Amino acid sequence: MGKLSNKVAVITGGTTGIGFATAKLFAEQGATVIVTGKSPATLEAARRELAGRAEVIAADATKVADLKRLFADVKAKHGRVDALFVNAGGGEFRAFAAVDEAYFDASIALNLKSAFFTVHEAAEALAKGASVVLNTSVVGVKGFPTTSVYAAAKAGVRSLARTLSAERLPRGVRVNAVSPGPIETPIYDKLGLGAAKDGFKSQMASANPMQRFGTPEEVAKVVAFLASDDSSYMTGAELSVDGGAGNL
Repeated sequence: MGKLSNKVAVITGGTTGIGFATAKLFAEQGATVIVTGKSPATLEAARRELAGRAEVIAADATKVADLKRLFADVKAKHGRVDALFVNAGGGEFRAFAAVDEAYFDASIALNLKSAFFTVHEAAEALAKGASVVLNTSVVGVKGFPTTSVYAAAKAGVRSLARTLSAERLPRGVRVNAVSPGPIETPIYDKLGLGAAKDGFKSQMASANPMQRFGTPEEVAKVVAFLASDDSSYMTGAELSVDGGAGNL
């Protein structure tokens, strides 16, 4: 019996990186797992790799209609959601001077609006005793160059963990957050760094107290803790998985 046995778990952005590692761990811990993604390529790859262990659904977390459909389908098929990992997010980094309105709106939609409406649309499906885990980031508390919009969005997600924990507690739902630091995921191919990617990653690793990147599996273990009854007396908290980067 795993710590997530008999729980129905939904993971947004679960076809790659941290979400994908969490899906595998949740399945190993006995959960019925549903993951979402929007890229046809990663959806197909996840369906192959998670066959028999998780259901993979195409859904864009920035579209409220997709979220409504997702949770209506999950509730109709499984009756409830016991664990929700709000993981979808990302986008490229851009220097402050290069930010325009379209980039700002897209980044906020992908990282903050999507998190808010994922929980909003899941609300009626969340069982009493359910756990919601929001994925924030060390950039929400650190002043890294080129991350102004992304960091503001992630700081907003951290705020959501506090406010939603208070609002949802009367419904018996706990809301916490996990804050990753530099983690070895495909996100670095999507940041718009180009040829500077390797140098950027090397600089981040050398500046980290642990002198390395973390792994998606290391974050997944913390998410599993927050999703399970092991964290039953926790709500509104943020757990850092960042190699100590947030302490500098």
